[in-house]
Amino acid sequence: MGEIILGLTEEVIISGRNGKEKKVKARIDTGATASSIDSNLAQELELNSMEKFKVVRSASGTKKRQVVMATIKMDGLTIEEEFTLADRNHMTYPLLIGQNILRKGDFLINPKKK
Repeated sequence: MGEIILGLTEEVIISGRNGKEKKVKARIDTGATASSIDSNLAQELELNSMEKFKVVRSASGTKKRQVVMATIKMDGLTIEEEFTLADRNHMTYPLLIGQNILRKGDFLINPKKK
């Protein structure tokens, strides 16, 4: 499989270990080291905490966030990875795909891709 070209946003299917899944639009963020998921979406998918925390630096400051494991399907590739829980209710996208996921595939980001 060759390079996968992603836009700034991508439609992905996210699922937890219980098999529940949901199609959502995700923000692709090459500047984010960790991926994050909205707490409400994680609860809807019944994603369980790993009893693990990560310190995340963002524009709003430094926070300690709980970590969950989830699987995403994006452009034909299935990736299981950690997501930090965040209140993304006020944001456009409930899911942020960061470097921890982008490193797992041969991805190129094209801001012009729709």
